[in-house]
Amino acid sequence: MTGSRVVALGHYQPSKVLTNDDLAAMVDTSDEWIRSRVGIRTRHVAGPDEPVDELAAHAAAKALAAAGLTAADIDLVLVATSTAVDRSPNTAARVAARLGMGSPAVMDLNVVCAGFTHALATADHTLRAGAASRALVIGADKMADIVDWTDRSTCVLVGDGAGAAVVESVSEGQEPGIGPVLWGSVPEMGHAVRIEGTPPRFAQEGQAVYRWATTQLPPIARKVCERAGVAPEDLAAVVLHQANLRIIEPLAQKIGAVNAVVARDVVDSGNTSAGSIPMALSKLVERGDIRSGDPVLLFGFGGNLSYAGQVVRCP
Repeated sequence: MTGSRVVALGHYQPSKVLTNDDLAAMVDTSDEWIRSRVGIRTRHVAGPDEPVDELAAHAAAKALAAAGLTAADIDLVLVATSTAVDRSPNTAARVAARLGMGSPAVMDLNVVCAGFTHALATADHTLRAGAASRALVIGADKMADIVDWTDRSTCVLVGDGAGAAVVESVSEGQEPGIGPVLWGSVPEMGHAVRIEGTPPRFAQEGQAVYRWATTQLPPIARKVCERAGVAPEDLAAVVLHQANLRIIEPLAQKIGAVNAVVARDVVDSGNTSAGSIPMALSKLVERGDIRSGDPVLLFGFGGNLSYAGQVVRCP
């Protein structure tokens, strides 16, 4: 096989919406304070009877339907998540069971906010090697389970949701639709974003993350474009991890993607960790903001101070 491509996308968010005014009734904050610092207006929050694998399965089912495929057509399921409650069965296996799959390979990846782009690269490499022919790649997180709803510095940031992509191999002579990945981390700075303890709780050093993202990541993102053979000004869209509007906008500007649509789903969805990139990309496609074949930069970053990016062709 010479590569792989994304053939369809899907996304899912819980029905409950939490506004900034709702949060202001819970903690010492305000709509103006939240918007001015992170750009978020609303976020979707899953209930106690909506586990993360359910969110993932809904998104996956929509992606399969968009691809005109059934669960039986998939032989690899990769789920990027850091909020799975149980260690086994893993989230991918539970998604496969919910969808009635046969005997796919099932794996979870925990790279937190950079999880989806890591999982997409892993699927691409697996399909290139011939170890699978068609994959479901899902990013899903239920941040409501791990946030301290009395801590105004973190509870205003997060939301729940999932996004999924159907990825299939391409044959010799066909153009691959997923470019080379560039990934890495800053292990000594892993303390900057944490999900630790029993029960686990999300915490971060916001200023350290902001400085790192806006100063260290632009040249890395430009190198992703270079590896793909696409100039930043030729990108149709930039889909960054939806962490904070004050990070997304300067980072997109510094990349040099002057003609690109910049995904700003964080405004309505909050930070959904591994779910943020596939959800934002799926919405751009659903609205018709980008066309089939358009080059799109995906770039995840955050937890572990990890990052991963690739240029993909819009399905």
